[in-house]
Amino acid sequence: MKTAFFSSLILSLSISAQCQQPEIYSSSGTAINGYDVVAYFKEGQPVEGSKDFSYEWKGAQWLFSSQGNLATFKSDPEKYAPQFGGYCAFGVAEDHTAPTKPDAWTIVDGKLYFNYNTDVRKMWREKQAEYIQQGNQNWPGVLDK
Repeated sequence: MKTAFFSSLILSLSISAQCQQPEIYSSSGTAINGYDVVAYFKEGQPVEGSKDFSYEWKGAQWLFSSQGNLATFKSDPEKYAPQFGGYCAFGVAEDHTAPTKPDAWTIVDGKLYFNYNTDVRKMWREKQAEYIQQGNQNWPGVLDK
């Protein structure tokens, strides 16, 4: 009886672990589609990162456009990493995750947010404060869905 219980428990835990999404949105093996998150703050635009300047953090490979931006990120990753792991801020507010596009970004109160695309970003900006508050309530539990 104990064996059946523990087998069932292990199966449940492994299925649960398989359903959980990674904390950081990544595609092609890189966080945030391979874009330099520090550049959004310093240059005010999306800039592609390079594998020459990469850093492993929170289970994802982050790329940067320069050694300086890499060093900046390493000194304070939480300051530069996007909110909600880089998943769509509107989606997280709606209690699900969605991929994002590098050009659909916004910095609010010193925090970087991404959206699925620029059309979704327009909707998100209409009630931005409300969506941020709801996203904060849903995060990180939304990763388990």
